[in-house]
Amino acid sequence: MGLLHIYCGDGKGKTTAAVGLAVRACGAGLKTEFVQFMKGGETSELEVLKRIDGLNITRCDRNYGFTFTMTEQDKADITECHNKLLSAFDRGADVVILDEFSSAYNYELIDRELAERKVFEGLKTAEVVITGRDPDEKFLAAADYISEIKCVRHPYEKGINARKGIEF
Repeated sequence: MGLLHIYCGDGKGKTTAAVGLAVRACGAGLKTEFVQFMKGGETSELEVLKRIDGLNITRCDRNYGFTFTMTEQDKADITECHNKLLSAFDRGADVVILDEFSSAYNYELIDRELAERKVFEGLKTAEVVITGRDPDEKFLAAADYISEIKCVRHPYEKGINARKGIEF
């Protein structure tokens, strides 16, 4: 039986923590599914993760942008993609990482009932990791690990945009 991990908060490093756990799990010979919600653009960590045996990465095939810039059709398309991504639970992984799951869930860009069922049933056979801001109370109540990453200072406050290899 797996345990539920949550990496949340407004600070930088939630995905980075999940990537670290994926590397550790694969290093121990555990089959790992790394699922990215809300992200379809370039992220540098994927280039290295693709080379790791025992690690499968799934995500949407395009970048839909921020929720406030999405059209209704974009929202319908990304929701359909997110629902398909939940099939990662059906591949017999030891560890399933759901990166930015909380955003997809909170913005209702995923079938919530399906998502809840997959996460809670998935815990019967896999370690499950959820990342993202403001996780829903039902996941917090069930979590075995909760790590909150708090932003104290960020270069964006000085007008410095996201940098390849550091923020993405």
